[in-house]
Amino acid sequence: MPKAELARNAAGRMVPTEINGREAVPYKGVAAHRPTGTRAAPAIPTVMDYPDCGNKTVENIKAALEAAGIRDGMTISTHHHLRNGDFVANAVFEAAAELGVKDLMWFPSASFPCHASMIDHMKNGVVHHIEGSMNGPLGAFCSSGGMRGMGVLRSHGGRYQAVQDGEVHIDIAVIAAPTADPFGNAHGLDGPAACGLLGFALADSQYADKVIVVTDTLIEFPCVPWQIQGNYVDYVTTMDAIGDASKIVSGTTQITKSPDRLRIAEMTAQFVREAGIMEQGFSFQAGAGGTALSFAIFLMEMMREAGVTARFVRGGSTQYLTRMLEEGLTDYILDGQTFDLDGVRSMRENPTHVNTSPFTSYNYHGKGNFASMLDCVVLGATEVDVNFNANVVTHSDGQLLHGIGGWQNCLFSKCTILPIPSFRDRIPVLVDEVTTLCGPGELIDVIVTERGIAINPRREDLLSAVSGSGLPIRPIEEIKAEVETIVGGPPAKPAFGDRVVAAIKWVDGTVIDSVRQLG
Repeated sequence: MPKAELARNAAGRMVPTEINGREAVPYKGVAAHRPTGTRAAPAIPTVMDYPDCGNKTVENIKAALEAAGIRDGMTISTHHHLRNGDFVANAVFEAAAELGVKDLMWFPSASFPCHASMIDHMKNGVVHHIEGSMNGPLGAFCSSGGMRGMGVLRSHGGRYQAVQDGEVHIDIAVIAAPTADPFGNAHGLDGPAACGLLGFALADSQYADKVIVVTDTLIEFPCVPWQIQGNYVDYVTTMDAIGDASKIVSGTTQITKSPDRLRIAEMTAQFVREAGIMEQGFSFQAGAGGTALSFAIFLMEMMREAGVTARFVRGGSTQYLTRMLEEGLTDYILDGQTFDLDGVRSMRENPTHVNTSPFTSYNYHGKGNFASMLDCVVLGATEVDVNFNANVVTHSDGQLLHGIGGWQNCLFSKCTILPIPSFRDRIPVLVDEVTTLCGPGELIDVIVTERGIAINPRREDLLSAVSGSGLPIRPIEEIKAEVETIVGGPPAKPAFGDRVVAAIKWVDGTVIDSVRQLG
């Protein structure tokens, strides 16, 4: 890959001005980049090219790819609702290899360790590069300089924005569907690989030139409720199993057992209460990690004691959010991803457990989105610096090991809270400057650690609201200094080479930072 031309963006980071042959716009600041032009669109289809009986089935994935006209250099997209249990993405690129196709761009909504075989496809030339959140071995391969092209990491909303705006054109979209009919209508509510909803594949179905639905549960038309509409679909095919159910969702998502993380979770809930956020009709979002789940449990109890109910909560849904819905502690769950079997059941049974998509929840180039309507959001981070900037994709050693998910999009809530341990494996999480900038500090309001709570000085309203509450409010610099005394100093700086191996996009499509190859 040729050396990238770099420019300094508004955050002071050196970023590429061209990515994989396309012009890239450096980050200009929060709410500083205004898009122009019109949305992208696929070619106009006609029913004359599709069977009158509605049966679009073909023999297998290989036949579907051939029918879709796969050729060298195309962009192939998949989605990640099957998470670490996904069988479909691997099968797609195995079929592409059998067809002798080269230099494909893989455009997943996220990748997982189960997709490690993509490394072989990158080595043998089938896959040129990945534009999508990379987790585990794929991120490590990118950090080492193994990809020929530049990786691009986007948020969930940023991915929808990139497709909608024409920044990424999908040639063939492959949608893994737990249940589908021969016409292409599909949902994730039933079948052995039931995963809840299919919202991450919405943009793919709407904007791709060709759309393939792959299922292991093909039922008679109509498949309702359709989360993917068959009118967008070109071909339907089957596999014996599209995923490993035990790795898609688990029967119970585990709360943390760590005393420190339980303390962090409880303090986070106490902050939401003491700051006046937890009031009648409020809204919040929390993830499915152990600390976030524990926060939800503590908050539920406080809501019961106060007689307060939420108007809506945003998921990732878990058994704890579904319990809130069924107990009447919230009117709605607006779900973007279902994390356990209870969430799948609830979405199937309860009309107020609503499936959403990145378009409605996160797309920054829309006429509003749900993220900014949240009263508070509880998120994680790998690093936070003294200016409240945060990192979620690399660690202090520079390794690219995580994706962005909806994290960036959620920063626009009315109060963004990061409950994080002050150090992990004796490596401080609070640093002078984050290794990779994913979220600007002006959008991050509160850091909760086991050693105290730091409030962004910009948020004088929050500082005033919790004054006299008894919560351990401390300057972030003070917590950082204490941690460094305990662990023996700040983390060592990683040794980077000159080559940019991945770009980090901001929610508006501009480049907020870059990841360099590890030296």
